[in-house]
Amino acid sequence: MPSKRLSVVVTRRLPEVVETRLKELFDVKLRDDDTPMTRAELVQAMQDCDVLVPTVTDQIDAGMIGQASERMKLIANFGAGFDHIDVATARSRGILVSNTPGVVTDDTADMVLALMLGVTRRIQEGLSVMQDGSWDGYAPTAFLGGRLGGKRLGILGMGRIGQAVAKRAKAFGMQIHYHNRRRLHPQIEEGLEATYWESLDQMAARMDIISVNCPSTPSTYHLLNARRLKLLKPSTVIINTSRGEVLDENALTRMLKNGELAGAGLDVYEHGIKGNPDLRNMPNVVMTPHMGSATFEGRVEMGEKVIINIKTFADGHRPPDQVVPGML
Repeated sequence: MPSKRLSVVVTRRLPEVVETRLKELFDVKLRDDDTPMTRAELVQAMQDCDVLVPTVTDQIDAGMIGQASERMKLIANFGAGFDHIDVATARSRGILVSNTPGVVTDDTADMVLALMLGVTRRIQEGLSVMQDGSWDGYAPTAFLGGRLGGKRLGILGMGRIGQAVAKRAKAFGMQIHYHNRRRLHPQIEEGLEATYWESLDQMAARMDIISVNCPSTPSTYHLLNARRLKLLKPSTVIINTSRGEVLDENALTRMLKNGELAGAGLDVYEHGIKGNPDLRNMPNVVMTPHMGSATFEGRVEMGEKVIINIKTFADGHRPPDQVVPGML
């Protein structure tokens, strides 16, 4: 690598401490207006830099990568997910891709439990009556929800986040079940007191709460499709903090409207950033704006990982968090 400082373009505003450190280390162009770049702006950035630092809001497809300059050799993604980047095309062009795994594990797992409580304890409904002033006092049968203790939790995807969810749910007295591409090591299973289901259909039909914690890949697209959702008990609650595409959102909406499911807690959406409009009017649905990893500490740690990936690359080595084919 040349001795001069790398040229880095950051596509969104990052925590100030991260931006300051980037400026100290690299020839960096920061984003003043905290809005997603247009396609044309992204292409221009890829023609002007050695390293691009995008986020989940930046869809980087094969056509855009094909227009990147020869000098751009690293896409250092700010975030663990990388399904918004055509990694295969980048590799074919000799462009490395890195991400920031592990940082958001605890923050996202906390959000899963928050959404579980929000739906099962009817927090949304309670907030609404307090905010509009319509609450007329305590009643023994008002706002009756359900307790988490004793409920069967089915975790779809038992990676870092899934296991962190399991630890928290176990503390609430829940029964832990999971479906995963590979069964966990017996010691991990024993520690979590988790039951493995090879068949997702069989697990789904028996759970009280389903938590979606698997990545978005071609094989997980609509993993919870209309047919599989029909297997769930009417008393089941679905929580999704992973990727909207894993869940058939239109089928979910229809079932909630028909009373075929008890509720849902959603932090990600299949169709745009706002989700299905019908979901917003349902009292048994808690919707949050992709807040799963939104802690100051988590965002700073993500930025630090981005910096380490770029710095390692600048020193002539492969980034420690490089996305490799086995992860696709």
